[in-house]
Formats: sequence, C-alpha cells, structure tokens
Amino acid sequence: MIEPRPIQSGQPDGTGTAGVFPRTPPAPARTTVPILLALATAFALAPVLIFPLPPFADYPNHLARMHVIATIGSDPDLSRYYEVHWQIIPNLVMDAIVPLLARLTDIYHAGQAFTVVCFVLPAAGIFALNRALFGGWSLSGLVALPFLYNHIFLVGLMNYWFGLGLALWAMAAWVLLRERAWPWRLSASALFALALFFSHVIAVGVYGIALLAFELWRLWQRRKVPLAARLADFAAAGLPFLPILALLLVSPTWGLAGENEWSLSDKLEGLYFVVSTYSDFLDAALATAMGALLIAAALRHHVRVHPAGPILLGVGAIVYLAMPNSTLTAYLVDERLPIAIFLFAIAFMTVEIPDRIARRRFALALLALLTVRVVEVGVNWHALSGQTADVRASTRLIEPRGARVLVADSDDVSDNEALDFALTHAGCLAIIERSALVSDVFVFPGKQIMDVRAPYSQLAGRTDMEPPSADELAGKRKKTEASRKTRPAEASAPYWRQWQDKYDYVYLMYTDEDQANPAPEILTLVYQGERFQLYKINKAKH
Repeated sequence: MIEPRPIQSGQPDGTGTAGVFPRTPPAPARTTVPILLALATAFALAPVLIFPLPPFADYPNHLARMHVIATIGSDPDLSRYYEVHWQIIPNLVMDAIVPLLARLTDIYHAGQAFTVVCFVLPAAGIFALNRALFGGWSLSGLVALPFLYNHIFLVGLMNYWFGLGLALWAMAAWVLLRERAWPWRLSASALFALALFFSHVIAVGVYGIALLAFELWRLWQRRKVPLAARLADFAAAGLPFLPILALLLVSPTWGLAGENEWSLSDKLEGLYFVVSTYSDFLDAALATAMGALLIAAALRHHVRVHPAGPILLGVGAIVYLAMPNSTLTAYLVDERLPIAIFLFAIAFMTVEIPDRIARRRFALALLALLTVRVVEVGVNWHALSGQTADVRASTRLIEPRGARVLVADSDDVSDNEALDFALTHAGCLAIIERSALVSDVFVFPGKQIMDVRAPYSQLAGRTDMEPPSADELAGKRKKTEASRKTRPAEASAPYWRQWQDKYDYVYLMYTDEDQANPAPEILTLVYQGERFQLYKINKAKH
C-alpha cells in the first residue's frame, strides 16, 4: 500500500507548504544514503568512462559536427565542404560545449566528457528533486540508476538527454523556491526554461508537464484560498515559458512544421524503450525484479508517493497519447517522453525503511540490479566497440584527405536494433579522421547549425531519410518496407543518384560474411571490416 503522509504546513489549510513532505530520516541514513547514491552513480558510469566512443546510433554524427565546429577555421578540406551558421535553434547545447572542450583535449575525449555530464545530470537531478519534495535522502534514487541506460540513451540523443537532466534540476529549484517571493522562483524558472530551450525543445515540454502536475496539485491543495487568487498564482507559473514561445516562433526550426505522423505501435514501443537495451530477457527480468521490490516495500508501508505524482502520470499519459511520432522532420518525438515521465515519477516517490537491516537488504537488492544492467551494457559495448574501432581504422585508407564518401546499408540487420547502433552513423568518423564529406552527415536546415557548401550541397541527405541499400546501388529493387525501420521519407530525387560520379568511396554497413560486391565493375573492396565494407569507386571504369 502506498501511503502519502499528511501535509505539514505552517497554516491549517496547508497554504504555507511548498509541497515538501518533512521527515526525520533514521540517523544513519542522513549520511550513508547520499554517499551510497554517489558511489552507485560512479559505478553506473563505468561503461561511459571505459569507452570514449560509445556505440550510440547518432553519436558519431554529432561528434563529427563538433569536430567541424572546432576546426573548420584551420582545416581547408573541412572549410571547402562545410559551413557553420549560428542560429536560434532549440538543439545547441552540445554544439556550444564540446568544441570548447576540444580545445583542451582531442574530440573523442571532449565528447566523452559531455556524455558523462549527460549521464550524471539526470541522475543527480532525480536525487535533488526527490530531496526537495520529501526533505531527505531516499533509496528511491537507486531505483532510477539502472534505467538511465535505455533505448533513448543508446540512440545518442545527446542534447535531449542533457535537457532532461536540466529539467529535473529546474523542477527541484521550483519546489525549493515555491514559497519564496515570486520574483525568485519566476526568474529561476525563466533561466532554466531558456537553458532548456537551447538544450532541446522537448525538454522544455518535459519541464512544463512536471510543473503543470505540481501546480495542479497545489491548486487543489490550497482550495480554501479564494479561487481568483489561486488561479492567478497558478497562471503565473506559465509566464517563464512565454519567451520560449517567442524564440521558437523566430527559430528556423518552426519553419519545419508540417505533416505529423501518429502511430499506436510506436506508442507501445516507446513504453518498452524505458527498459530496453540489448537483451529482451534481461530487460524483462530487470523490470520484473524492480517492480517486485517496490511492491514488497509498498506492502510494508515503506513507499510514499507525493500527491502530485499521480497527476504527473495522468498529464504525461494524455500528452503522450496526443503527441505525433514524427514532427518538425524529427523522429522518435513521442517515444522520448515515457523515459522522462518515468524518471520524474521515481523522483516523486520516496522509500523509507526504518529498520537498518531491512534497509541494507533493500539497498543491496537495488545494487544487484544495477550491477546486472552495468555488466550487460559493458559486455555489449566491449563487443560493439570493435566495430567502431574497425571503421576508424578503415578511414586511414581513404585517400586523399577531403574525399567524398557515400554511406549505404546492406540488409543484414539484427533483431535488436540497438545491436546495430555502432554502425548507424560510424561513417561520419571519416569527417574527423580524414576531413571527408560524408553523405549522411546531419545538415538538416533548421535542426543543425552546420551545412554543406555549394556546389557540394547535393551530396548529403538534407532530410532524415535512410541511406541507399546495396540493391539500390546495383540498380536493383529498393529495400522492402519491412527490411528496416524507416524514418520520414523524402519525396524528391535521392541525393545519391549518379553516385558513381559524385563520390570517391562507399561504406556499406551491416554486411555479412558472404556480402557480394554490389557493383564489381565500379567498386573495388579496400577494407573488409566487422559487419561493414569500404569500397573505392573506380572512376576510369564507368
């Protein structure tokens, strides 16, 4: 059973409360729990610290853009192909931070440092929000750590993940400042909202959902106060978002608004993404074991949920059902939301076990589940790191520097999409290593500040579409719809048409051992890697 305790406040009607549930934790918990949370977070970070180039789907593409931003002024090949235009885009935090870090170290370690921040920021944000709501440290923070590794994280949506962590901190600040003078909380909220906008626009929405849930609860909890005063106070919470709306309207991103896609199957898939990593069996086992632990603790009256928590779940569910799967030419738009609501929900829950022995057993069980997840991720990253290392080694054969590289896909994909992520955009490593023009580099107008210069702009896909397949390179049939999950399609002629004349090399990803040369009269194999091939285009033979 989940038992919210009575609200403690300086006034009989509860009007003086900020939503904090004061408590006096057992003496050992005052020091041991925060230390335990810090050590557990450091342990959870192990895969990120061990592997400087994590096998995230979009990460090599983002990292290549960071390298261009950092070095375009000193690299003639990069400056020949690319240009950078700083604009008001709700997707800039990595672009602003990593190139600066690259001045102190190489681009790989600069990106690794940012990835560490993207992991620690939401973890610490959960701890901070939980403490702000309940007035003490709780073991519930350990519940969240295994789920910081999830499908959305593995996709490599770095700016969104940074923004999610910032949204947790923004909500913690709102709770702590709720009963202070209104200029303090509104100013802090406005600053957080501005930072969230330049992190990721969906992160602004996540903060808005959490803030709305908290303020709806507070609106009801202060029902003895005159309605007009309560409504004015409630409406004031939205004022910090008005500048964000203005920024969005003047942003080139707003010009991407168009057709939206909604899919029930994607909604169900997004729920699974909360726990999904590399093994369906381990995903199910982890979720089941965690659920059993929390149910057992609740039955012993050791779990409390803040009254705004159920409202958060309700508002989040409504928004999730209403959101399109793709909009503003972005994909996975709605499927990013469940993990955010899940992490916020954990922060709105506290686990309080008075008995020291029982508390230790519960903590050990949570640490055991965390260990399973960290080992699972570490083992798979070790295996997948061989693929990215292989791609990086193959780039040394791309001659001369500044060559043009087409990325294509074979059809030998895994049943688990995450097992393919190491190669999804690994071809972009040629931008870092060989100053190349790579066809699938992210240069989507309104979404990135980097673009491809004319006359090379037609060599890169400028919408979020799939690369060509081996069959398409050979002039055969197109890939079937079921061969791979597709992103929004492009209506115009493909950028890779007449690829034989436009490019110098071809990366063919997701190959098997028997993969045949798709165009032997034109292509010469120069590198056989782990699940990929690098071909050179023979200009004299076509």
